[in-house]
Amino acid sequence: MPQNERRSDLRKLTFSAACVALNLVLSRIALFSMPQGGSVTAFSMLFIVLVGYWYGAKAGCVAGCVAGLLRLFLGAYAIHPVQYALDYLLAFGALGAFGFFRGKRFGLQCAYLLGIAGVFVCSFVSGVVFFGSYAPEGQNVFLYSAVYQFSYILPEAIMTLAIVSLPPVKRAIEMVAPQ
Repeated sequence: MPQNERRSDLRKLTFSAACVALNLVLSRIALFSMPQGGSVTAFSMLFIVLVGYWYGAKAGCVAGCVAGLLRLFLGAYAIHPVQYALDYLLAFGALGAFGFFRGKRFGLQCAYLLGIAGVFVCSFVSGVVFFGSYAPEGQNVFLYSAVYQFSYILPEAIMTLAIVSLPPVKRAIEMVAPQ
């Protein structure tokens, strides 16, 4: 393997590991937490999206799955292995899956929106299947799950999109991106 390729792979691994670490640290800074899980954090999902945006879907999905696995070791709450796979592995993997928007106008915003849409779908299904019993008597379980998931995903999405749309933040993200 040529020296430049090794250096590039090392940079990708280093930046990806740093983004996973930032995701984990920032996920602990909850601005608001929901009773059955989920919280509005200090932009934690953005860092997994960045890996996919900078290095492509494969690297982003791997970084997301690694972050999900690390949450298991740090005490993630799961009542069933399928629920864990939905809420952590698939949801976090979806965050990094949309790197093909790089170089497009509003590319990071599009990647982020599609990534959190993936998180929403995974969390919605998990909510219906595993947490539907928390729905108030007579309330549609699908509506309950949708409202529950939107109540924490949407505020973080709005905050993150506002931040990444600021010109200095956009320039900084592009400056760090690989050439």
